[in-house]
Amino acid sequence: MIDARTFAGQTVVVTGAAGNLGRAAAKAFAAAGARLVLVDLVGDALARAFDGASSDCLLAPTDLLERAEVDATVHAAIERFGRIDVLCNVAGGFRMGAPVHETVESDWNFLFDLNTRTLLNMARAVAPRMLSAGSGRIVNVGAFAAQKGAALMGPYCASKSAVIRLTESMAAELREHGINVNCVLPTIIDTPENRAAMPDADPTRWVAPDDLASVILFLASPAARAIHGAAVPVSGLS
Repeated sequence: MIDARTFAGQTVVVTGAAGNLGRAAAKAFAAAGARLVLVDLVGDALARAFDGASSDCLLAPTDLLERAEVDATVHAAIERFGRIDVLCNVAGGFRMGAPVHETVESDWNFLFDLNTRTLLNMARAVAPRMLSAGSGRIVNVGAFAAQKGAALMGPYCASKSAVIRLTESMAAELREHGINVNCVLPTIIDTPENRAAMPDADPTRWVAPDDLASVILFLASPAARAIHGAAVPVSGLS
């Protein structure tokens, strides 16, 4: 049961915070008492998304592909709140593409940078802090499509599949140190952008950001202390 005390006194880092899922996760963690470090590439987008945020919220514009910027953000979080208890790697994205044999290097790099390297850079900066503390929770956002290849989605499926394998590897490495690592695998998320891109689809069958955020909160909570390396499908209505 997640309530207003579940994350009281805990510091939660959310990447991709200015996006639809990032905002939903930040709202849910705040309602459960967390102090927030909200990370996104563009400072103006963060400021618009979290206008009027409380003193328990640190807005941290960061290029997640730049190790120095990531390290500086994590340092600032520790300076402000003293600890990092939860890392939610929400930053990521989707792009259809060409057949695998026709995919250009820039398209491969774009999706692996966005979906995989952002996660790696945050893990490199945050995991040592959690190891020192002897506890922590990491929740990554993969994709339902990562479980199987699909035509014209090679780089996307591969980059999100890497998220699952990294989650499993980190869980095996960190579980003996009091750190849980798991991931969620959503299908299509109900966002304004997806509704505009697929006007003939039925968005009631998609995953609502608030519903996905609820699963993320569960995996970050003490109730999930026995779960390590799980890839949890979140597929909306059946």
